[in-house]
Amino acid sequence: MTRTVRALAGAAIGCAVLAAVSWFGARWTEHRYPPTGEFIEVDGQRLHYLRDGRGPPLLLLHGASSNLRDMQASLMPALRDDFTVVAFDRPGYGHSPRGDGPWPSPAVQAGLFLDALQAMGLQQPLVLGHSWSGSIVMAALLDHPQRVAGGVLLAGAAGHWAGSVGWSYDIARVPLLGELFAWLFVWPAGQFLLAPGVAAVLAPNPVPEAYVEAIGAPLALRPASFLHNAQDMYRLNGFLQKQSTRYRTIDAPLLAIHGEADELVPYWNHGRRLEPVVPGMQTVLLPGVGHAPHHAATARVAAAIRGFAAALD
Repeated sequence: MTRTVRALAGAAIGCAVLAAVSWFGARWTEHRYPPTGEFIEVDGQRLHYLRDGRGPPLLLLHGASSNLRDMQASLMPALRDDFTVVAFDRPGYGHSPRGDGPWPSPAVQAGLFLDALQAMGLQQPLVLGHSWSGSIVMAALLDHPQRVAGGVLLAGAAGHWAGSVGWSYDIARVPLLGELFAWLFVWPAGQFLLAPGVAAVLAPNPVPEAYVEAIGAPLALRPASFLHNAQDMYRLNGFLQKQSTRYRTIDAPLLAIHGEADELVPYWNHGRRLEPVVPGMQTVLLPGVGHAPHHAATARVAAAIRGFAAALD
């Protein structure tokens, strides 16, 4: 056997081992973080959701690389006495599957979640979206103004930007190379990189005790979930470029809650630029708070939402 053949054989064996590790790791992760809620099928999409509390409906949507446990560990217990709170795993995250059909854009997802709530008998919810899901909030206000009571941007992405969203997402969008990267490296490397990555997202605020476990963060390391998240990340900017041209037509109530120290989704780009075009927008800026206000300042965020909802009533 020549040196080249031996090298190729070794590489093939190594790839097979890494793929097996990723497959078993994904299955083990799903066993470790099982569904915490129920399932509903709407518009051909199976959705995992958690419902709690009583009162007017409040829809909670998680951001990128996340799942409904993010809201379950923060805002749901803080608001369950004031609202009927419903949190979803977005398609491709947590335990909501994503098929091979067209990309479920923020506009598609806005209609999907409103249809799901309607199937549950819940009408005109207040729609809250963290980070990536800020785009869904804006889509709901634009496309379904009569079906919502208002929107809440929680460190929400609403404006477009220039440049890359990260080297790993750049790799993921390359045909074949992206799939190889997801299946061979994301889960194994993620065991070492997850903690520092989480710390960077929450900076400058400390990571709460047992945070990674509480939000089921390892679910994002599954190859399919990583690829879905990467698709969402690199397609969001183009979507927001088009959607933002319509913001002047919004007349539904809108609240923006943002950490002043948020460098991932900075307010100057995703909130301040909205002020001239959405005159009725209310803003709550939190000094010293980064990209996860619902964890770093849960009580202040919950109080702002209560006050906003009370004014609507």
